[in-house]
Amino acid sequence: MHRPAILLLSLILLAGCSSQKSESEAKAAPPQAAATRPEPLPGMPSVEDPSDIYAADHAGNLSPAVQNFPSRVYVPNGTSNTVDIIDPATYKIIGHFPVGKQPQHVVPSWDLKRLWVLNDLGDSLTAIDPLTGKKGETIPVEDPYNMYYTPDGKFSIVVAEAKQRLDFRDAQTMKLVEPLNVPCKGVDHMDFTADGRFLIASCEFAARLIKVDVAKKKLVGMLDLEKGGMPQDVKTSPDGKVFYIADMMANGIYLIDPDSFTRIGFIPTGKGTHGLYVSRDSKVLYISNRGEGSISVLDLATRKLAAKWEIPHGGSPDMGGVSADGKVLWLTGRYHAEVYAIDTSDGHLLARIKVGKGPHGLCVYPQPGRYSLGHTGVFR
Repeated sequence: MHRPAILLLSLILLAGCSSQKSESEAKAAPPQAAATRPEPLPGMPSVEDPSDIYAADHAGNLSPAVQNFPSRVYVPNGTSNTVDIIDPATYKIIGHFPVGKQPQHVVPSWDLKRLWVLNDLGDSLTAIDPLTGKKGETIPVEDPYNMYYTPDGKFSIVVAEAKQRLDFRDAQTMKLVEPLNVPCKGVDHMDFTADGRFLIASCEFAARLIKVDVAKKKLVGMLDLEKGGMPQDVKTSPDGKVFYIADMMANGIYLIDPDSFTRIGFIPTGKGTHGLYVSRDSKVLYISNRGEGSISVLDLATRKLAAKWEIPHGGSPDMGGVSADGKVLWLTGRYHAEVYAIDTSDGHLLARIKVGKGPHGLCVYPQPGRYSLGHTGVFR
């Protein structure tokens, strides 16, 4: 074989080997998306199951921090300026005390050790000892309509609705660290992405959502919904791939892609769609329709409605939570001065309990989970 021919053959073989090596390396290399995927928020407890961020919230998973707490339902009465405490075993009120003006929600602390009553117009927080059910100290905090916690436990995020701010405060002392002004009239509810790096909050009076970088405490996105809408509660899907947004005027839930921050769907549920609660097995989402007295049940795997439960003789189901064993959904009747206990096996009403006027964000406690993200009990 002539020298040029040998050289040509060598180049062809070399090219072939190089091509095979590249293909092998490409198969071994992780996908580009995985290589560039951001790390979870530093300090956040690791996710136990990426396919189910609520895995730690399943029935029976009570933290050692709460195992000695008696099961109770804490009801803030926004018009009466009181808190009622219900024994879920008897459906009876066993505790009652006054708090500051217009208590909106009862919120478990990040470390699960106490509860906070948010006195919105009273500009204060009142502590409750969940071991004794006794009222504790009241501390000054401006405009606490709602409250959440960063997933790393460093900060509480006081939702100062009237001030259009998210106030990052020291989670232990509640001292203000950094206020974040947001273009969000009526900012009220939020949830966090599975990696804890971002939060998405609803703007009730602007028909808008906002996205905030948690570590940087910086607004990174805005998304306008249908004109005239009133977005309410916000909840992440178990796999973290979609955010569900209740809209009281649209009468249903929006589906939002948290990464691209775009709307990907809408599901009609009922008049006055308001609160969102994931079942203990992470299979369904309970949706309160305050304007028509019903609860819709969404299958989270198929994203299709599986059932609709009507409250006998009507009602105004608002905010609440699921019992530790997952068998009862507890909701306030906002305009009927009552609380509903609903059997999650078939939706029938177990009890209708009279409480103070204007009951709002009741808290079922204790609940399973390693730590609290706030509101009436969002756990991971």
